[in-house]
Amino acid sequence: MARQRRDWFPGAIYHITSRGNRKESLFHDEADYRRYLTMLKKAKEKYPYTLHAYCLMNNHIHLLLETSNDPPGNIIHTAHTSYARYFNKRYDLVGHVFQGRFGAKMIKDAAHFLYVSRYIHRNPIEANLVKRPEEYQWSSYSTYLKLKKSPLITTEKILQYYGDDSQNHYQKYVESTLDY
Repeated sequence: MARQRRDWFPGAIYHITSRGNRKESLFHDEADYRRYLTMLKKAKEKYPYTLHAYCLMNNHIHLLLETSNDPPGNIIHTAHTSYARYFNKRYDLVGHVFQGRFGAKMIKDAAHFLYVSRYIHRNPIEANLVKRPEEYQWSSYSTYLKLKKSPLITTEKILQYYGDDSQNHYQKYVESTLDY
């Protein structure tokens, strides 16, 4: 039986997740993280999209991705196939790198969009990897604080919801211990 098609339309926004096969590591060192980001960039050149947030954890990834003219399957398939080839060659492995089909939950509204961005940026804190989200190198959060630049990330759509001094307001939202 064929799997069900995901709902998609141009401009749809998704919380994309994917885990390492058998919950194994997707990234062993800095070169692996950098290569994955490069694969996302190459996929973006082929299938333009907007990336609002990301967090690359050791054994899974989170992306807040807005499609343009292509469904998320094209984008993720391109990035993950290239990364799997790299990973298997580098570590002399064969077979699947990612576990099953990637997750893609469509964002319903602005509140959901902001909540998912917060969730993604807080992932390293919740995993007890860092005390503050900007300390985690493999997340887009530092781009929101203007601590680093990333050609992959577009911050405007999220920050527009925070009016004047949007950067500080967003930082307070993400770093708040309250569960919104």
